[in-house]
Amino acid sequence: MFRRDLPTNADQGFLIRMAQGHIAPGADGGLLQSLQKWPESALPLGWWHDTPVALVVEESAPGADWLDGRAWLSQLPESQFSLLSTALQVGTWWRDHRFCGRCGSRTARVAHEFAMRCPICEHRNYPRISPCIITLVTHGDAMLLARSPRFPPGRYSTLAGFIEPGESAEDAVRREIYEEVGIAVGRVSYYRSQAWPFPHSLMLGFFAEAASRRIRIDGEEIVDAAWFSPGKLPQLPPLYSISRTLIEMHLGSVARKVR
Repeated sequence: MFRRDLPTNADQGFLIRMAQGHIAPGADGGLLQSLQKWPESALPLGWWHDTPVALVVEESAPGADWLDGRAWLSQLPESQFSLLSTALQVGTWWRDHRFCGRCGSRTARVAHEFAMRCPICEHRNYPRISPCIITLVTHGDAMLLARSPRFPPGRYSTLAGFIEPGESAEDAVRREIYEEVGIAVGRVSYYRSQAWPFPHSLMLGFFAEAASRRIRIDGEEIVDAAWFSPGKLPQLPPLYSISRTLIEMHLGSVARKVR
């Protein structure tokens, strides 16, 4: 569906229009504008069904029908997740790196890769990717789910946090769980990753087994946490998220045990 090699010699194809993190709907209601010649400011992203696709980041305010990234995720097919994620992350990177972080000069885009180059000091900036852990903590069949103060009312999810400098992903799992809910965990197992363009995270998904069920929330990043049985669940995160995937994997495993 989506190929990431850059169409460096292309000057036309599909276009994605973005302003302030919102993307304009195309004629068919999807992400892509119709085939057209690209403006000079277009940022090539890759290929969609063997047709070049580029992004334009506009300075004006988004239109009333332009959707933000999370709204797009809730209605796009899974096959377009990589395209949307790339557009959102490249758009954020381009907006934030138009000037050199070392000497302050205006940077210029490098044609053959995602890079902004300073013509004065030669420093290059690449799209930022911030590794995070996201973990479903279990104790037997029960799942530990928690609420962030940013969540919609009633929603609970898995625990997550950024990996700190010099820290392994597994160490981050143990630290974040202990900091946020006061629980020590035993076995930790990696599942898979997901790009999460809000604004530039790479989520590394894990399962972890709790040593006890005693919860002590931090009261800042987490405002509530509880153990939930598979038969009595709260409002869960959306289907497109790796958090929901971890939950569904555990629920499937429990269901297979009782057959």
